Formats: sequence, structure tokens, C-alpha cells
Amino acid sequence: MPDTARISRIRSGRRTDIRQQNERLILEAAERVFAEAGFGGATMQLIADMAGLPKANLHYYFPTKEALYRRVVQNIFEIWLDAASSFDGAAGPVEGIGAYVRAKMDISRRHPHGSKVWAAEVMHGAPVIQDYLETTLRAWTEGRMAVIQRWIDEGKMAPIDPRHLLYMLWATTQHYADFGHQIETLNAGEALSDRQWREATESVTQIILRGIGAI
Repeated sequence: MPDTARISRIRSGRRTDIRQQNERLILEAAERVFAEAGFGGATMQLIADMAGLPKANLHYYFPTKEALYRRVVQNIFEIWLDAASSFDGAAGPVEGIGAYVRAKMDISRRHPHGSKVWAAEVMHGAPVIQDYLETTLRAWTEGRMAVIQRWIDEGKMAPIDPRHLLYMLWATTQHYADFGHQIETLNAGEALSDRQWREATESVTQIILRGIGAI
């Protein structure tokens, strides 16, 4: 007799794999469309076409455009949150902030469209994700500010305002995503090479750490 439990597990695993693959395709396409067209200009049909999936599939996973948009914004924010884990348990700003800057630069390289979606949303007054800013982002910011203040109190960096340091870190690292076209234009019309990305990351990291008196 066939092992029905085993067959059921295999089928369930295949369905999970297909779902994850489709969600990845949809989110990647949605990032690009929302970044290029904005929330108002984007349509589910445009996103479906870019993902190479029937429009009905999008509505199966994301019933509305707003639900998909919020998922795109949540996705980039969770990636940024993961980068901020470098603060946790770090001995000081050289290790914590240094690792955070390097991770954020890498995210700007790998997820430029997600960063642009976030920037456009906030610049328009966050009409869709204001609640997210007032809860998740505020709590995250206050937690990182407390860590930076502790390093200041321990004499490991200059006595600066932690809030404005975070604003500067975000602006500097996300510039490489949000203003990628400008950077490419100033780089003879070419995207930054692997070497140039490494040099940019190291330069930004050193400028920041020296500027806050950590090294």
C-alpha cells in the first residue's frame, strides 16, 4: 500500500515551494513597478505582466494593490531591520555601526527598487504606511538610539545626537539606491563595478566612524 502520509507531505512541500516562488516573483516585479510608476500609477496588470504570471495569481496571493504595496514596504523594512541586528551585542560603534553601514550599502545595491518605494511613500506623507511609521519604525529607532547613547556614555564615541546620526546613516547609505541613476551618470553612464562598490562602502564606513570619533 502506498505511504499516503509521505505522499501528502511531498505534495504539501511542492505546493509550498510553488507558493514561495510565485510570491518572490510577484514581490520582485511589484518593487520595480511601484518604484517606477508609484502607487497611483501602478496596476495589478502591470505587475502581473512583469512577473510573468496571470493577473488572477496576484489576486490569489494579494487580494488588493494596497495589500501588495504594504508587503513590498514591509519586506524592505524587514531587510533593513535584519541589517540593524549588528547593533545587538556589539562591543561598540566600530563593530556595531561599522557593520550596519556595510550591510545597508549592500542592501542598497541588491534592493534599489524597494528603497525607492519606501522613499517615495515617505516623501508623499506616507499615505499608506503612516501607521507603520508611528509604531514599528518609532520603536526600532528608539531602541537603536538607546544603544548609541550607551556607547556615548561609555566614552566610545563623540557626544552627538543619536537621532540625527541615524538620519545621516539612512540618508547616506540609501542615496546609493534612491539616486542610483545620478551615480551612474557621474560614473560615465556605467553602474558601479564590484570594486567601486567595495571602495564606496569602505569610504562611507571610514568617514562615518571617524566623524563620530569612534576611530
